Amino acid sequence: MTTRLGTGHRQMLNKVPEVTVFFWIIKILCTTVGESLADYINETLGFGLTNTTILFSVALIAALVVQFRLDGYVPGPYWLAVVLISVVGTLLTDNLTDARGVPLWVSSTVFAVLLAGVFTLWYAREGTLSIHSINTTARESWYWLVVLVTFAFGTAIGDWTLELTGWSPGASILISASLITAVLVAWKLGLNPVLSFWLAYILTRPLGANIGDFLSAPRSEGGLGLGTLVTSVLFLAAILATVIYLTVSRVDRTELRHTRDDEPAPDAHR
Repeated sequence: MTTRLGTGHRQMLNKVPEVTVFFWIIKILCTTVGESLADYINETLGFGLTNTTILFSVALIAALVVQFRLDGYVPGPYWLAVVLISVVGTLLTDNLTDARGVPLWVSSTVFAVLLAGVFTLWYAREGTLSIHSINTTARESWYWLVVLVTFAFGTAIGDWTLELTGWSPGASILISASLITAVLVAWKLGLNPVLSFWLAYILTRPLGANIGDFLSAPRSEGGLGLGTLVTSVLFLAAILATVIYLTVSRVDRTELRHTRDDEPAPDAHR
């Protein structure tokens, strides 16, 4: 159902899924694919950073055109956009680090400032950062911009952390997993739900990347040696299976669910 607001903006059903356990599972799957698939196309197939970035950027633009034309959340187009934006976000950081020689602490700082700026502008214009209110084209635009920057920032801060610690791919998973657990505990103790969501959303990027590195890295480097292709195929298959389940079950449709206990009243988003 679509209506027109007095300002001329299109009013839609919420364009993003309900935050269930499936949301976090598929989000981590997407971030792992973002890391492994980008590495496979860039390094194994030899496309190079520039060509790989152009390829996935064009695909992302096409996916977002489809996504923006929809009047509500549809699992297939939505999660396809997330997969592609995870790859593009990874490539943004890789281009700065590998092609331009920008230190990871610099790119981490730049993306952190950019992310804070986008959040500030989004809140100033819309009065909320809640993903339960992505029901206009303007809010959806802010949402996807934030998602792109979170992937770039998560890639930079994750790689920088590994650079500082020198941990193996397997051990590095513990860093992100511990931080996500801390956010979960803080949310249970009363941390603002919107803040909790975005903190966890950012942290799942390095977690997924670390999982991808652990699975694909050679055993001599502390990984399982599956390679980037096998890792990408396995996780893409898992994403597809989850998307099919969500399409059939409709368990993550916001408009079909009652207000959840962790959802504050509308005024609490302001």
